[in-house]
Amino acid sequence: MNTRVEICGIDTATLPKLTHAESMELLKKAHDGDEKAREEFLMANLRLVLSIVQRFAGKKESVDDIFQVGCIGLIKATENFDTSLNLRFSTYAVPMIIGEIRRFLRDSSHVRISRSIRDTAYKALQARQELESAGGSEASMEQIAAALNIPYRNVVYAMDAISDPVSLFDPVYHDGGETVMIMDQIADSKNTDENWLTSVSIAEAITKLSDRERQILNLRFFEGKTQVEVSNEVGISQAQVSRLEKAALHSIKKNIG
Repeated sequence: MNTRVEICGIDTATLPKLTHAESMELLKKAHDGDEKAREEFLMANLRLVLSIVQRFAGKKESVDDIFQVGCIGLIKATENFDTSLNLRFSTYAVPMIIGEIRRFLRDSSHVRISRSIRDTAYKALQARQELESAGGSEASMEQIAAALNIPYRNVVYAMDAISDPVSLFDPVYHDGGETVMIMDQIADSKNTDENWLTSVSIAEAITKLSDRERQILNLRFFEGKTQVEVSNEVGISQAQVSRLEKAALHSIKKNIG
């Protein structure tokens, strides 16, 4: 029994379903100029476009516009897919459809990316696709940079430039009634407000010490020298170093307490 789901005015229950062998047969005919086979193949793969369109739900652009752009990506994938490769069409088509949609969203965005950076990003995406098709595993930025013979930092910069921005308040997943957001995943447990305030208080307390006390604390705790080494460098006895050190630490504790 088919479940009727309508997206972008298309009833998914009416779309044909093809096996991998049937898809490859139709695609070969389409490449040979059979327009009917081409049309049938495109219709059978509209589900790919529709599933990807749902990922971009909530964008300011019309869903219908995004769907049409996704169809352009599907057509490009259909024309460029090599049937001799031992690769499923969806593996090849999905990145191309997503790339076409992202290109449309970038071009319609108020934030403009230079042509040279976009060109580098598109070349990097194509190189990544070729590397992953050949190797069967995810390609690293280093591999992409080597394949294009350009600096690693240029690839990283270009790929970052075309990435969709995300909000720290975007949900990662829902755990019962609790929503876990991106900011929860990247929270810094070390540099908290409390630790920051403590650091400020310590820095302020140190300014109230004498020059000799600050010098001893710097030599002892920042340069890691022993009291004997400090006494030799400063020119006072070890007992005096010990006394000044304890007095300085007591003063800091008192001022931040």
